[in-house]
Amino acid sequence: MQVRIELTYRTKNGVEAVFSSDEMQAGLALVIAEDLEKTGRMRQLTFIDNLDNHWTFKQLKKFMEKVKTEPHDIVVYFDGGFDRNTREAGLGCVIYYKQDEKLHRIRRNALVEGFISNNEAEYAALHLGLKELELLGVRHLPITFIGDSLVVVNQLNDEWPCYEAELAKWMDRIEAKTRQLGITPTYENVSRKKNREADQLATQALQGVEITSHTEQ
Repeated sequence: MQVRIELTYRTKNGVEAVFSSDEMQAGLALVIAEDLEKTGRMRQLTFIDNLDNHWTFKQLKKFMEKVKTEPHDIVVYFDGGFDRNTREAGLGCVIYYKQDEKLHRIRRNALVEGFISNNEAEYAALHLGLKELELLGVRHLPITFIGDSLVVVNQLNDEWPCYEAELAKWMDRIEAKTRQLGITPTYENVSRKKNREADQLATQALQGVEITSHTEQ
């Protein structure tokens, strides 16, 4: 979670000033706040997250201790493949996350019918990743979604318009699911080479190979 620090500082002469930091990881913000407390001149300190929620030192520290035992630092890779002859789509997603100071990986694919384009398959693959996050119990966290589809990433980032009705429906589903889970999404585009795991899962789905795995790295 990213937060910024807002604090009131008082000099030896009683002059006060209010300061606000840049956004930083919550863990780092706690370390800085602890160091500031040692000066004895800090009169008021608040942490503010990217949803404009305000946290006290005690509240944020307790939250971060709880986070260690739950899934966090989550990255979702997604990819979709499409067979024009059968109108079948292969969906693939790979989820990396930390829990109890260990790295975990979920691999999941699916074969679905009745699609009209590869772009629709890409959206559906991202949505598959969201459903896996829901099963994992993820709530109220920032999540990074990574795919090799410029269309999907740029449309979800509001950089490209969406004119296709079917794609607009998928955008609505994705936005509704992220709101439901309280997720703050970041969408990033990479080359297909860097999205190899998800691409392979999508291809295997089209070949009739179903994969569901959950491993500790």
